[in-house]
Amino acid sequence: MLKVINGRNIKYAAIHNPWGLSSLQTHLSHVREKHSSKVVPVKQTSSFVHNIFRGILDQTQVTPYPDVLDNDQIELLKMLLDQAERVITVINDPLKNDQLEAIPEDTLKAIKASGAYGLQVPEEFGGAGLNSTQYGRMSEVLGEHDLGLGVFLTGHQGIGFKGILICGTEEQKEKYLPRLASGELMAAFSLTEPASGSDASSISTRAVLSEEGKTWSLSGSKIWCTGGGLADVFTVFAKTEVRDEKTGEMKDKITAFIVERDFGGVTNGPPEKKMGIKCSNTAELYFDNTPVPADNVLGGVGNGFKVAMQILNNGRFGMGTTLAGTMRMLIQRASTHVTQRTQFGSTLDTFGGVQEKLAMMSVYQYATESMAYMVSGTMDSGHDEYQLEAAVSKIFSSEAAWFVTDEAIQILGGMGYMRDSGLEKVMRDLRIFRIFEGTNDILRLFIALTGMQYAGSHLKQLQGAVKNPFRNLNVLASEAGKRTKSRLGVYGNDVDVHQNLTNLADDLARDVTKFGRVVEALLMKHQKDIINQQFHLKRVAEIAIDLYVSVSVLSRCTKSLQEGLESAHQEELLARAWCHESHKRITENLDTLSSSSSSQDFQDMANISRAVCERVSVVQPNPLGF
Repeated sequence: MLKVINGRNIKYAAIHNPWGLSSLQTHLSHVREKHSSKVVPVKQTSSFVHNIFRGILDQTQVTPYPDVLDNDQIELLKMLLDQAERVITVINDPLKNDQLEAIPEDTLKAIKASGAYGLQVPEEFGGAGLNSTQYGRMSEVLGEHDLGLGVFLTGHQGIGFKGILICGTEEQKEKYLPRLASGELMAAFSLTEPASGSDASSISTRAVLSEEGKTWSLSGSKIWCTGGGLADVFTVFAKTEVRDEKTGEMKDKITAFIVERDFGGVTNGPPEKKMGIKCSNTAELYFDNTPVPADNVLGGVGNGFKVAMQILNNGRFGMGTTLAGTMRMLIQRASTHVTQRTQFGSTLDTFGGVQEKLAMMSVYQYATESMAYMVSGTMDSGHDEYQLEAAVSKIFSSEAAWFVTDEAIQILGGMGYMRDSGLEKVMRDLRIFRIFEGTNDILRLFIALTGMQYAGSHLKQLQGAVKNPFRNLNVLASEAGKRTKSRLGVYGNDVDVHQNLTNLADDLARDVTKFGRVVEALLMKHQKDIINQQFHLKRVAEIAIDLYVSVSVLSRCTKSLQEGLESAHQEELLARAWCHESHKRITENLDTLSSSSSSQDFQDMANISRAVCERVSVVQPNPLGF
């Protein structure tokens, strides 16, 4: 649950290896009573998720379904996939890794030799130079075979040195990337501290610049650092004093640093004992007056928060592709079991209850896969606005994989519960995915508040235009046209889908229209206090998630139908099942947000929670009275 959501701290509230409420302003001043007659231009974006908060179905990034790989990229990917499959299936032993709580050295050597340590590093720096879609497909292999190993490698390249890759200077890239890509050096990401989980403003690690301005002295500690006990290079975030250009005052701002263990003053604690991903080293780090050269500032002094967001937004999409691979494996295991296991004279696959489970597992896997490659394709197509889509991908894939894993274990029964099946390990490994790289609770608030800020800025512009209509006829006319179409549901005719999916697309378009109305009503009702309406914000985010996943499914299925793929008919069934299920949830959440009685329900829940916290226990006595 978001702990700090007021005043200046709103921008930091999303940080637990974060996230991103940084783009939110503390006031969300969409609907103030006082407005200037001059209309200030507001941000425009082609992001699908941003625009649905205005009730607009912008298809720029979602249709047609992305097709971003040329023949050479496909051939390279196939070669790397074949190589990775051989290494991971022959050499890596997931259950052994889990038991040892480490990865054997011979396994690591084989993985390094395969080039898996620098998949997205450009070729000139010794890497494979993969784009996001290629990287995503590679990550599926890890998701299928060993999530612990996947986290180990992601901690190194997905977030460990990702800052150098996307924010580093040419000198920094030349110095570090070749040795990081080869595996000569290991990297780790260091942000979270004992007192700063989702609230990065409480970071206490500090860096002080020497008088001559050549060296920073870094002191503090970090916790839960993936690869922290093994890494040679760290991306570390610390508070630094920065002069405010407007006031001239010195203020604390977060700065990112590239820190080498060899700089001195860097130590780590023992590996943490965890529920899952046990072979992934997780340790606490300590920095004691560690000297860091001024040249090792990453992204500029005072820009650490921005650097952290870029790292996490850029890397978060990979969770969707990884977990799509996990779900594919689970469906293979479950379907193998039900076609071979006989009970009451029939194989399990003939029972309706089992059929429903397998069908919904397949639907959620298809939806995750469609959405994950939609996000990677958006990134590879050159679009800059995808942070909300990446957040949706992280939330949805981590929860869909949990559902599929739970159902797979249920289908296998006692066999699934046994260690040798490997499924109980998958469940333990999976649990962290809803927590790290931004807890799903925080990311839901991020999606809702960022989207509502975008909608509110346009609402504020419209209100400003009304103050001086003759000077702002273009703004008023444009908005009036959009609103008229919205009220009439005309957007349903604009969705570019295959004719077999028209009814599903019409439902989606109407839901987007209704969503925009509900968002506007919430903004008008709560104004800047919207940041405190977390019961509402959660449901707003749920709708946005369902809408984005649905458009991804429809877009992908359309492509398959148009190309006449052998799987097209089955994909149509999957798309239909997903969209019907999603539409029901969207309708329910829209009704809840529009219902006056829901406010009392939310208040009741708040009162129950307060009572439990006051007693630090349940509120009622045992039925027996003692």
